[in-house]
Amino acid sequence: MKRRTFLGAAVAGIGVSLIGRASAEQTPIKIGMSMPQTGGLAGGGKPSLLGIEIWRDDVNAKGGLLGRKVELIVYDDKSSASETPAIYSKLLDVDKVDLLFAPYATVPTAPIMPLVKQRGMVLIGNFSFQVNSKVRHDMWFNNAPWGPAEAWASSFLDIGQKAGGKSVALLTADQEFAQNLVKTAREVARKRNMPIVFDQAYPPNTVEFSSIVRALSAAKPDIVYVASYPPDSAGILRAVNEIGIGDNVKLFGGGMVGLQFGPVMEKMGSLLNGVVNFNTWLPEPAMYFEGTKAFFDEYSKRAIAAKVDPLGFYLAPFGYASGQLIEAAVKATGSLDQKAIAQYLHSHEIATIVGPIAFSADGERKETATLQAQFQGIVDNNLDQFKKPGKQVILFPEKMKSGNLITPFEAARK
Repeated sequence: MKRRTFLGAAVAGIGVSLIGRASAEQTPIKIGMSMPQTGGLAGGGKPSLLGIEIWRDDVNAKGGLLGRKVELIVYDDKSSASETPAIYSKLLDVDKVDLLFAPYATVPTAPIMPLVKQRGMVLIGNFSFQVNSKVRHDMWFNNAPWGPAEAWASSFLDIGQKAGGKSVALLTADQEFAQNLVKTAREVARKRNMPIVFDQAYPPNTVEFSSIVRALSAAKPDIVYVASYPPDSAGILRAVNEIGIGDNVKLFGGGMVGLQFGPVMEKMGSLLNGVVNFNTWLPEPAMYFEGTKAFFDEYSKRAIAAKVDPLGFYLAPFGYASGQLIEAAVKATGSLDQKAIAQYLHSHEIATIVGPIAFSADGERKETATLQAQFQGIVDNNLDQFKKPGKQVILFPEKMKSGNLITPFEAARK
């Protein structure tokens, strides 16, 4: 009797143990993040999140990671840097997430870097620029294609110099992202002995750019490098259209955020013509990799219901690629160990829908994949035109090049 009782208890204990183990194995892997769903950055945050959600659904359809489903825990940071530190503390201390993705953009990401480093967590970045240059967190991995800090300015000024440009004008928002960009542009221009004939930062709440554009035009630069946020980018182009910029300007653009978003491009229409600006993904033949077309087919369906950018070129595929980075590292290491994941990402090139990604020691791309592209032949009130090749001609990188620069800028606008 005692023997049967002992065996029964033992069997029951084994059963409870197995149930507990199975239950633990079925606990979702939680990936936490904030993402701007309201405020000035929401136009980028929403498509970025949709890209991540499509990856989550795809990986879960394949059985998840380590035999567990992936769950996203997302909070709206309202596009505010003051919101993100508390959100990420909550994700770690209350939600007990397993992995972290950064919010969209530089300004909301910068304040969380010390916390994430202190906690020893891998952080997959989301289109920040140089937020790790001072913190030096060895578990930071930026999904953006920026590459070395000076690559963005170098590629733009290269195009301008090849077009005969010698002098430079700098017009930038007084925000961290834009100031980081213009700092490298100054350094590159000085290394090349290119005189900077105009250098002005404007306050973030500026809405009228006519006087600034007049002063810039009076300086008679050959190359105009602009680092601006979405509302500013539209305002600057309207002022240029009204006033003109001068026949001597051979190249205009560079770092104008917002001109990559479908609704903004549709609204700006022909005012975009001639602008050479950074981008990340465009519907040119060289930009398609395994899974790219399938992703955009799915994104297009879901973007309508989600009421987000119907194109999604700029951010959405990189949200998906963020998931692919984690997926590759977790599968290869067979664990959620932060150090093991970081070591894998530092030492391997990962295939993604935006192309192969390999990281330098600072967590940025080893090689820049940031595009410089010129708007050509754009007409008004036509979103569908941007879905076709040839409307944003890639000038850089050389291996992605799909057309030639039209210069000077005023000629390209016609």
